[in-house]
Amino acid sequence: MESIITQLSRQDIWDEFLAYRLMKGRLNWHEFVEADRFVEHEQYLHLVERLMQGEGLGVPTKMIVNKMGTGKKRVVYSFAPEKMMVLKVIAFKLYDYDDFFAPNCYAFRRGKKAHDAVISINRAVGGQRMWAYKLDIHDYFNSIDIEVLLPILEEMMANDPPLFRFFQKMLADDRAVYNGETIHERHGVMAGTPTSPFLANVYLKEVDKHFHNAGVTYARYSDDIIMFAPDLETLEQYKRQMADFLRRYRLEVNPDKEKIYSPDEAYEFLGFKCHGHSVDISEAAKKKMKGKIRRTTKALLRWRNKKHMEADKAMKGLISRFNRKFFEYDDDDALTWSRWFFPIINQTDGLKEIDHYLQQNIRYLSTGKHGKANYRTDYAKLKQLGYRSLVNEFYLWKEGAKTEGQT
Repeated sequence: MESIITQLSRQDIWDEFLAYRLMKGRLNWHEFVEADRFVEHEQYLHLVERLMQGEGLGVPTKMIVNKMGTGKKRVVYSFAPEKMMVLKVIAFKLYDYDDFFAPNCYAFRRGKKAHDAVISINRAVGGQRMWAYKLDIHDYFNSIDIEVLLPILEEMMANDPPLFRFFQKMLADDRAVYNGETIHERHGVMAGTPTSPFLANVYLKEVDKHFHNAGVTYARYSDDIIMFAPDLETLEQYKRQMADFLRRYRLEVNPDKEKIYSPDEAYEFLGFKCHGHSVDISEAAKKKMKGKIRRTTKALLRWRNKKHMEADKAMKGLISRFNRKFFEYDDDDALTWSRWFFPIINQTDGLKEIDHYLQQNIRYLSTGKHGKANYRTDYAKLKQLGYRSLVNEFYLWKEGAKTEGQT
């Protein structure tokens, strides 16, 4: 078998990678032109030759960025652009190892996505009275213990020793550049790098297989896990088994995101709230979006007061911003609400709640106060400024999807 590292020197592999990314909408036209130029001029060859000789990628840069949708921070890593491009192609070829993973693992799988996890478990639970246990692993990617991971990876990549040695060199290097200085730290599989989702799947593949082979209704998407049992005693047994696995793998549960759901409660997973056959938006997802609306509104109000801006301009700015977040696909990698929620939900209570909250904040920008006077800005005025209701857009999307399915 030809090593994936050796395959990196072949232009047809790069062409295949670019075609796949373009067809999946992962590259806009400008990005495609840049990447195509990089491949056409074989700018990857000098780096690939060094990798084939056993050299590594060097030292990554550590960054602390805002966690999307919250005020929290997260640590991510990156290499120089050409090195990140090479890692993307390696990640693309790592799908060759997909058969090593259990069906209940939904992250970084070709032909699987997060929506499939929600659909699968909701179908499996059906109308049954099931107990559920949900957990989130704290700082998962950066907490992975490399000493534990490498033997698992070596066994998995027995047919490709050069690929294993590449990962061994990259992962065992504890250096990172932070604020211009080289530091030494444990940084796991380095969240933010293209190969980190695959390595995260490798780390917990035996956990996934254990629950799959035991016939447990279970789903994992990266660091989010949920499992079900017919009674609390059995669920507690599964919970203890999971705790044993996490101790063995030197991981910790995020206590703020650990919860047991009774059969009478709606369970939440990956932003969805499910109860019986009902699927809506989770309380956590609504809270996160309200926080984003509130922070944006306050920022626009400060800007409006400082610049003596007309109210209509500030209101239009808030509407435009959330139209992009909810509906518009100007960024092919952006996970808009319509792209994430519309294909799965069958209830609109969550959409109505966010519609109402956003309308309140748009009207608040007109006066800078909360009160009845805000309702002088009626719904027709909001529409004139470009406002689009989530509920209305959902029904339009649903009708369009139905029509498309009939053609």
